[in-house]
Amino acid sequence: MSGKKITTLFLDIGGVLLSNGWGTEQRDKAIAHFKLDSKELNERHHLTFDTYEEGKLTLTEYLKRIVFYEARSFSEKDFVAFMFKQSLPYQETIDFFKKIKKEYQLKIIAVSNEGRELNVYRIKQFKLNELFDAIISSSFVHLRKPDADIFRMAVDISQTPPEQSLYIDDRHMFVEVAQTFGMQGLHHKSLEETKNRLKAFGFSLK
Repeated sequence: MSGKKITTLFLDIGGVLLSNGWGTEQRDKAIAHFKLDSKELNERHHLTFDTYEEGKLTLTEYLKRIVFYEARSFSEKDFVAFMFKQSLPYQETIDFFKKIKKEYQLKIIAVSNEGRELNVYRIKQFKLNELFDAIISSSFVHLRKPDADIFRMAVDISQTPPEQSLYIDDRHMFVEVAQTFGMQGLHHKSLEETKNRLKAFGFSLK
C-alpha cells in the first residue's frame, strides 16, 4: 500500500451501492415472469450485451435482439418496467460513503459498466448524484471495464494522481486492472469488511 493520502474514491455501482441492474439473477426473474426461453435469451444476451453497455445500442435495440425479435404477448414498456424494478439500493452502503465523503472531504466518482437507460434510471431513482462528483459510465464514454482506458479516463477527469486514488469494486479482476494503472484497490465483499479495510487507508467513522 502506498503512503500517499487518498483524495478520491472510485466506486463501482452494481454489486457495491445497488443490486446489479441486469445480471443473471435479474434476467432469471424476467425469464420466469414472462415465460421466456432461458437458453435462447441468455445466448442472445451474451452476444450483444457488451455492445449495449458500450452505448452503441439503445435499450430498445438491445431488447429487440434478445426478446422482441418475434411477437410477444407483452409490450416493451411492460418488460422495461419489470427490468427497472429489479434494481434495489444497498442504502446502508450508500449512506456510509456519503458520510465518509463529508468527513474526509473526498471526491467520489463512479466507474461503472451499465447501459444508458438503466444507468440514468438508477442514478435518478436512488439519488446517486448526491454521492458522486462525476459518473464514468461505459455507455457514456464507450469504454468498458476491464479496458484500462476507462480507468485512465476516470483519473484524468478527477485530476487525481493514480496513487492518491482508491478503486472499490465487487469484481476482483477489475480491482487488479485498476492497480496495474497505479491506483490503489479494494475488493468489496461486504460493507463491514470494506469499513474495516478502509481503516488502513485512514478512513473510519465514530
